[in-house]
Amino acid sequence: MSLIEERRETILKIIVGEYISRAMPVASRTIAEDYALKVSPATIRNDVAYLESEGYITHPHHSAGSVPTDKAYRCYVGLLGDALGLPEDEQYFFYQLLREARDRIEQQLRLAVFFLARFAHNLAIVTSPRAPESRFKHLDLVSLQDFVALLILVLYGVGIRQRILSFDEAVSQDELTALSNKFNAIYGGMTGNGILASEPKLSREERIVTQAVVDIMETENRLEYGKPCIEGLCLLLNQPEFYQSPRIITILELLEKESWLANVLGQRACMGKAEVIIGEENREEVLQDFSLVVSQYGVSGKASGVVGVLGPKRMDYSRVISSVNSVSTLLSESVAEYI
Repeated sequence: MSLIEERRETILKIIVGEYISRAMPVASRTIAEDYALKVSPATIRNDVAYLESEGYITHPHHSAGSVPTDKAYRCYVGLLGDALGLPEDEQYFFYQLLREARDRIEQQLRLAVFFLARFAHNLAIVTSPRAPESRFKHLDLVSLQDFVALLILVLYGVGIRQRILSFDEAVSQDELTALSNKFNAIYGGMTGNGILASEPKLSREERIVTQAVVDIMETENRLEYGKPCIEGLCLLLNQPEFYQSPRIITILELLEKESWLANVLGQRACMGKAEVIIGEENREEVLQDFSLVVSQYGVSGKASGVVGVLGPKRMDYSRVISSVNSVSTLLSESVAEYI
């Protein structure tokens, strides 16, 4: 790379970095006065004009400073490289929290999304892990009334699902426990299709339980992503770009849709490495004023989920990418122990 290319690259990094920090257009004079580039202000202005001509920056109006475009953010993210990580003390703190909840995957996910939002200072999303095809692990039946029971179903790599069951005849807790023991003995490790194909001799009550189990597993199989946990909406709303903005209403409406994450991501989330989707790269038009940093976590082919951060294009990419990568790695370790 020539000297002039290096200088223009440096100036671009300065503009993006300053805009991330201040949310204000960056003047050429600021670059000349605050950074020792060892060139004249006129040279800096010429370099800024070149960056504008190439589509890296724009100006809100003629006399204003420079504002990065999507192209600038994409270049900036590329210049960060792969050697990103949270400070060791923050990684250790989060690791210890997850270890305390090591046997409770859903609690781990709630902790993960809460602290990811605080690490990244934006909206955090963590989906529950799901397997390519649900497999039976364990079930319990708990009597609620004479004719009503709670089905608690544990699936490999997915977690706990519950359903209320109604029976035609009264069923005692002892009978429900016996049913649970029977199903745990014969269905362990099976898929929904495997359970249907096994065709054991079943009573009326046992058929009700079996059908509920298969229905739950088929529902899980249809999901592209597990149930999302979201945290940090207030952090997003307080960003200067969105404070009291009418665009927030459309964002809230989008987040209420169960399918929004699948529509945005498609197959873009990669296992163990943060993917950065900037501005107009987002499939959803509503999100084209935002950036999304997302990674897949889990064990490939067995169980996986998605961890990500949604924020303004003017987000601290280094901090956010580091946070997503670190949380993804720790959740992958947890899933590996759980499945």
